Amino acid sequence: MTKIVIIGAGVWGTALSSVASQKGHDVCIWSRRSEERFEDVLVGANIVLSAVSMSGVGSVVSQLQSLPIVPETIFVTATKGLDATTTRTPSQIWQAEFPANPVVVLSGPNLSKEIKQGLPAASVVASTNKKAAEVVQKAFSSPNFRVYTNPDPLGVELGGTLKNVMAIASGACDGLQLGTNAKAALLTRGLTEIIRVGADWGAQPETFYGLSGLGDLLATCNSSLSRNYQVGYQLAQGKTLRDILAHLEGTAEGVNTTAVLVERAQRRGISVPITHQVYRLLQGEITPQAAVEALMLRDIKPE
Repeated sequence: MTKIVIIGAGVWGTALSSVASQKGHDVCIWSRRSEERFEDVLVGANIVLSAVSMSGVGSVVSQLQSLPIVPETIFVTATKGLDATTTRTPSQIWQAEFPANPVVVLSGPNLSKEIKQGLPAASVVASTNKKAAEVVQKAFSSPNFRVYTNPDPLGVELGGTLKNVMAIASGACDGLQLGTNAKAALLTRGLTEIIRVGADWGAQPETFYGLSGLGDLLATCNSSLSRNYQVGYQLAQGKTLRDILAHLEGTAEGVNTTAVLVERAQRRGISVPITHQVYRLLQGEITPQAAVEALMLRDIKPE
């Protein structure tokens, strides 16, 4: 039996807790509202999984730094986002602060509500530490939750993060009732854009054709359960971003990710036309209809 501490009591954290508990592991969920002390919950933990929003990663890492953490403890990050100041990914933040500990990324086409319902799903755990990835794989694999390992944590992490931008665009596409052809074109070109950014970042291009890339893109861009999809869909219905976010259950990480990605792309000279239009839409600079026109009227070129 493995002791697993899950930080974050939101829908994703509780879904992962359910998966691990069904395997018979000793699972504890801790959040800022917990009555138990953080240091007490962590005693004897083999795996510490962070399922907090991107804005909470820094705080959690800071709290853990003041506690005695043994090198054998495996940190798992299930957060999909980018740091607004440094553009670092969650795993890069974790690894920088805990260089002696293995860090594993968990990501895939995993809609939390479907996981909690026990519906079949697959995910990916990625790390440069093969043994640590395999430990996490065994801890979370079940008949309803198939887990694969991958040696490219950056690619796995970026796939799950960048597709949130495309999910906003996809939601807007459906909200405008633009049809299947338009959406197929959007997702295909969106994947190309994700791979372009990921390759520049140092990730392996082939990773983005796997579960954590294409798989997560398809799931998030085709489901009303996706918070990022809902942002785009409701913007196309005429609602304001402020009103949408105020009534959204959980965090739509794609909103912050879009701004960080645009800044990085400009600095690195990377072409991100879809991301750029999503950014203008979120900033209120353009209507969903005008964003579509801007993409369709770009200069013609080879695929």
